[in-house]
Amino acid sequence: MNVYKTVAAQIVDILKREAVDRVFSVPGESFLDVMNEIYLEEAVDFVSCRHEGGASFMAEAYGKLTGRPGVVMATRGVGGSNLSIGVHTAHQDSTPMVVFLGQVDRKFRGREGFQEIELDRMFSHVAKWTYELTDPNRANEMISRAFRIAQSGRPGPVVVSLPADVLEEESIYYPQAPYTPSRPAANQEEIKKALHLLKQSKRPLIIAGGGVLRSKAEKELLAFVQSSNIPIIASFRRHDIFPNNHRLYAGHTGLGTFPEILNTMRQADTVLAIGTRLSEITTQSYSIFQENITLIHIDIDPDTLGKVYPPQAGIVADASQALTALLENKIKPNQEWEKWAIECRQVYDKATAITEHPNSETVDIAQIIQSLQEVLSDDAVITNDAGNFAAWLHNYYSFNEPKTYAGPTSGAMGYGLPAGIAAKMVFPEKTVVSLSGDGGFMMTVQELETAVRHKVPIIAVVFNNSMYGTIRMHQEKVFPHHVIGTSLNEINFSKLAEAMGVYGQRINHHRSFKEALQKTIQHEAPALIEVMCHPDNISVLSNLSDIHKSNK
Repeated sequence: MNVYKTVAAQIVDILKREAVDRVFSVPGESFLDVMNEIYLEEAVDFVSCRHEGGASFMAEAYGKLTGRPGVVMATRGVGGSNLSIGVHTAHQDSTPMVVFLGQVDRKFRGREGFQEIELDRMFSHVAKWTYELTDPNRANEMISRAFRIAQSGRPGPVVVSLPADVLEEESIYYPQAPYTPSRPAANQEEIKKALHLLKQSKRPLIIAGGGVLRSKAEKELLAFVQSSNIPIIASFRRHDIFPNNHRLYAGHTGLGTFPEILNTMRQADTVLAIGTRLSEITTQSYSIFQENITLIHIDIDPDTLGKVYPPQAGIVADASQALTALLENKIKPNQEWEKWAIECRQVYDKATAITEHPNSETVDIAQIIQSLQEVLSDDAVITNDAGNFAAWLHNYYSFNEPKTYAGPTSGAMGYGLPAGIAAKMVFPEKTVVSLSGDGGFMMTVQELETAVRHKVPIIAVVFNNSMYGTIRMHQEKVFPHHVIGTSLNEINFSKLAEAMGVYGQRINHHRSFKEALQKTIQHEAPALIEVMCHPDNISVLSNLSDIHKSNK
């Protein structure tokens, strides 16, 4: 017997089939049918947000932390435009995401209808795939395809445009099995070549990226690193890929990375890159490796291999499969590697040691990070926004368990708080802390109300120096003392938080932070700690007064 369902009902049934338990959205009249079907389906929650940008960041973080597609919905051109920042973030972070955008009725298309935009064309550059569903008979096929594309190969966002009138129409619906991502294996000859190149090296180094996280191959990576005794560096904002307290962890490459750790990368004669696209930030503007470097590059996406550096061995494979194959061949470490590994770790330990400044009259952010380390358990989840403040987190915090970090490799401002809210929804039993600067925090501060309404006890830490600090730093370096556009008024975020029903605290010195953090954890409700920072402390590597002196 044929079963007929509306397109809206089919969409929600597929959500349930793909184990998507919540949809992030700002409600819109063009997809009321889908909202009503979610209302009728207990297995899927509708998370109503205050801005589509915040909703898309939540969906991206959900996808990043669960491995399942994050789903976000918005209405027509206006909602789609607002959430585009999350789509771009998912694209650059290789995060599975499915975006449903309400569209004007089919009969109105092409007439510049109310809020009409060619949504499939608008997102074609930043999405893996875009499609406008106009035929209800193809709903099951195309929505299923959307989830398959979002998760297959190099994961990423897909965008489906839904004309309002197609949602209420019925068509035959055949339930399908949930999509299971394929895991392409490495060719044995390629593995043997990679091992041969490694054995010839004197200072091998592993750089691991998001492909390992997407493949859920952290255990395989740990086993291979331990068996080979090769030091490892995490690519930009992939901190939780490997235990930072392990003797073979040599650091992280990104914005504000200490020069000593970058020198470790420069000294390597062979690099085994696993699941990383060797981005501009990871490679320090494509400058970190010498021309004579031996590169072994493993990635699930063939287009990634050779895009930045030509590899001597390029292997198209799932990270888990490739690491398993490498392990099976049992590479034997030598004494030279042992000495190199010890040196790499010593460099890391020395560079990231936190020195206490007891007479400091201003906030020392390194001490804030140390307090986070002391108070939080290893399974606590940290999310961060874009901004110079994040370099203190990147350099000093030790991530020792998987799935404990989410940050935007796209460098999107406003990410930290929404990502933290999503993380707490995914891991309600864990403590979740979001870190933001005052500039980025103001871009999605309204999502504090979302946390209150949905009873999500997120802890938001805001570093407030009343400026767009990253841009001010670059501005002072390039155009000394020509300050324009980067100074901001001081906002009392603790009082703003209280106005939205959030428990707020403001501290003026790092000595007060530990107690403030312990109070917020005990509060078990949405909370905010505002840390008042001196404008001179512009970055982890320099301050404004030093920049001014160097420009004289």
